[in-house]
Amino acid sequence: MAASWALPGEATAGKNLLQLVQLRWIAVVGQVLTIGTVQLGFGIPLPLREMAAMLVTLVAINLLSMLRLRLRAAIGPTELFLGLLLDVAVLTVQLYLSGGATNPFVSLYLLQVTLAAILLEVRWAWAMVAITALCCLGLTLDYRPLVLPPPLHERLFQLHLMGMLACFVLDATLLVMFVTRISGNLRAHDADLAQMRQQAVEEDHIVRMGLLASGAAHELGTPLATVSVILGDWRRMPQLRAMPDLAQEMDEMQAAIQRCKAIVTGILLSAGEVRGEAPEVSSVHAFLDGAVEDWRASRTATGLVYENRFGDDLPIVADPALEQVLANILDNAQEVSPAHLRLRATRRDAELVLEVSDHGPGFAPDMLRELGRPYQSSKGRQGGGLGLFLVHNVVRKLGGSVAARNRPEGGAMVTVTLPLASLALDGEDRDGR
Repeated sequence: MAASWALPGEATAGKNLLQLVQLRWIAVVGQVLTIGTVQLGFGIPLPLREMAAMLVTLVAINLLSMLRLRLRAAIGPTELFLGLLLDVAVLTVQLYLSGGATNPFVSLYLLQVTLAAILLEVRWAWAMVAITALCCLGLTLDYRPLVLPPPLHERLFQLHLMGMLACFVLDATLLVMFVTRISGNLRAHDADLAQMRQQAVEEDHIVRMGLLASGAAHELGTPLATVSVILGDWRRMPQLRAMPDLAQEMDEMQAAIQRCKAIVTGILLSAGEVRGEAPEVSSVHAFLDGAVEDWRASRTATGLVYENRFGDDLPIVADPALEQVLANILDNAQEVSPAHLRLRATRRDAELVLEVSDHGPGFAPDMLRELGRPYQSSKGRQGGGLGLFLVHNVVRKLGGSVAARNRPEGGAMVTVTLPLASLALDGEDRDGR
């Protein structure tokens, strides 16, 4: 199989390089134990100086690989292939010094071929097959034969079988350990790609909604402005001002028109318009207090309880999209629990936490599982479920997160967590200290 080297693959390649580093450490320990067993246990003389030099080479390669990981630059397939190639070269020299193709550990080449087939593209894997095959061929033609003590000549076949068994156990163990880990890295890579594709689909949906909202704003702007002007003229007419009931109704109509304009503007902002359009320098307390006051002014008979426990104030750039997010969550809560809803603002380390709770029926299990997906709603009306979808995407663009749960005592709670660094003024202390 071939690995994909897209953006998430860069992190996967780093994890795979780390697996190769761990494999080399095991190879160093295994070679030391094998050399010691052959030299001291069986009394077979080995070229210790040359073999020790190869062990030092493996250690040096590992140290360089660890330094490469610290650089945090993108790791491509060429680097992984070169790393495997160096491992093959060291293995070839060690086998040349210890019997060549007659050494039962020659089958360790299959481990390198397997890793290449999993980690790299097909062309790199076939290149590794060709290189290891040439190495095996070379080791059958030229190598340093082992000098066996006389007592071991009669047990040569038995010793070879024991070596093959030890090599099989070692090869199988390493394959299970590292292939499963590398496969896990590749599965995580595929999951990252799937998440990126899902985000791309959602953002494309937002773009289309933004175009639709722009068209609606263009079409509705003129008639709303006309009605607003006419109402303003009526409110200045003495004969109409003398009628208190009619004057009150005109005030309510004017408020309703302003609310329609605010809804259109909020949809534009939530659908992905540029953040900070007409930004205002404010503070956390002023922004939250103002947002709650505006929301209360445009709704009647609301039972909202507002608790601001943020603590020491912090200068921020007020974001209209965030105000619309808060309004959407409060609207949803008021719709199911008009008399009992609560907004609590707190600070958790370097984050602003907004909690909106109600005494309604709570979220259905399917909605909790699909939180943030469009058209997931239990209200049963066309286009339902876009509120939380827009909330989720606006908060994600600000680097925050949205969570929802049902409260044990009844009702639901939506929690918005935002990093203060995404709201604070440039140059301000992000931690507030």
